[in-house]
Amino acid sequence: MRPLGPPFAAAALLAVALPALTGCGDEGGLSSAGPTPTAVGPVRLWPGLPPATAPPFDYGETEIQRVPGVEAPDNDVHRVDAVAVVQAEVRAHPRTYSGPDGLYAETAAKIGRCAAEPTACPVMRPYYRDLTGNGRDELIVGIRMPEQQVGVRVYLAENGGLTRIMSTVDQVVSVDLAGRDLIMRVSSAGIPGYEYRTAWTWDEQQGAMLATRDEIVRVKPRGSASPAPEPNFVEPTPTPGPAATSSGPPAPTGSGILDPEVLAPFGDRP
Repeated sequence: MRPLGPPFAAAALLAVALPALTGCGDEGGLSSAGPTPTAVGPVRLWPGLPPATAPPFDYGETEIQRVPGVEAPDNDVHRVDAVAVVQAEVRAHPRTYSGPDGLYAETAAKIGRCAAEPTACPVMRPYYRDLTGNGRDELIVGIRMPEQQVGVRVYLAENGGLTRIMSTVDQVVSVDLAGRDLIMRVSSAGIPGYEYRTAWTWDEQQGAMLATRDEIVRVKPRGSASPAPEPNFVEPTPTPGPAATSSGPPAPTGSGILDPEVLAPFGDRP
């Protein structure tokens, strides 16, 4: 018989080794995760529907506005007094009760008396975060209103002044910062046990913060005897920059961002 050459010898050795390998069990090896569900693509319903002729309802998200009479030296929002910013907007839009500039009459009156009655001032401590990705902080302002309504406004420093790039009012449960998103949690009176969460994100094309994600989320039930939760605002990570001037409040410090269970409460202006 002709002796086996190297290829045949290798094949024979492999055949002998296979039973030994398979007999050791599958410890450390790959295992099946079960059958994979069949992917189902989107299906368009009623494809014959004609296109809409009326534009969608305008919520005013893209309405930006230059704040009159307020300067931002070196385009640094830390050097701007948040109360002075809101007061300038109230003076520019007196007796305005709806839209991005809308305020309750009593809230507008209290804003005008912030210097004389600082403890009653509805403008809360400002916060700072680079929401636009331009490498500089934006100014985030909260305004307390009746019935747990909170106005949230965001300002961009550019060309030595301020441009308001977001303004909304709602019955806020909390406001969080996650990356460059500002996330508002709003109570849903119409659906007990649920709340709305809206993520506001900078849109470079519109030059404004837009409500890019909106969802209804199940929340932990609260006892009927429990008081209404106080609004919360997360402490943002401070960004290095020039110190605040004596006319403006100091920048807050802190590092918590995401977990709504450990958010710091809304604080009054120092």
